[in-house]
Amino acid sequence: MADFAVIGLGRFGRAVARSLALSGQAVLAVDRDPRRLELVADEVDSVVAADTTDERRMEALDLRRMACVVVTIGSRAMEASLLTTAILRDLGVPRIVARSFDERHARLLLAIGAHEVLNPEDEIGRRLALTLAHPGVLGQLPLGASAVAEIEAPEAFAGRRLDELDLVSRHGVAVLAIRRGDGLQPCPPPAATVESGDALVLLGDGGALRRLAALK
Repeated sequence: MADFAVIGLGRFGRAVARSLALSGQAVLAVDRDPRRLELVADEVDSVVAADTTDERRMEALDLRRMACVVVTIGSRAMEASLLTTAILRDLGVPRIVARSFDERHARLLLAIGAHEVLNPEDEIGRRLALTLAHPGVLGQLPLGASAVAEIEAPEAFAGRRLDELDLVSRHGVAVLAIRRGDGLQPCPPPAATVESGDALVLLGDGGALRRLAALK
């Protein structure tokens, strides 16, 4: 039996199923439309054509054995998304991640049993806004009040050692890694030198990270 199941094989669902499979996970893809299943049949472990609002059909799939079930049913079938999520919770699936389309849908999904909800459009919008407003920030992962961000190393840092730069005292951020071309040096020592074109993976307050990214 697969480790993950992805229900709803629209564009986003196919991307999730393919990415999980490429990362080495066993994936079961489920959709009521066999034509959509054909698009990923050669890339995942197994596919099943099923109406996921049918409790008996869902029980036969034995999804409670999955590590996680991802519900990515499209916005035109919001009722099916909610009913599928409720059935999964009744079946005892240990982790249910469901795609939402707005705040109300997200609240309903959580209320009826989803453990996590995600809205890929909102996430893309936040990333685009961050990139446009702070072009030096290459990527960012929120961690409570702080964040991990990858930024372009300011040219003023080129040729200088990390202990010289003393980013913790001067900027309130810690260097987790240095990316140079295709290589990544995690936990760089204080004597590591920053070169022109490097990217720095940093941990710190979001404001401090953005100010550092704005340096030249």
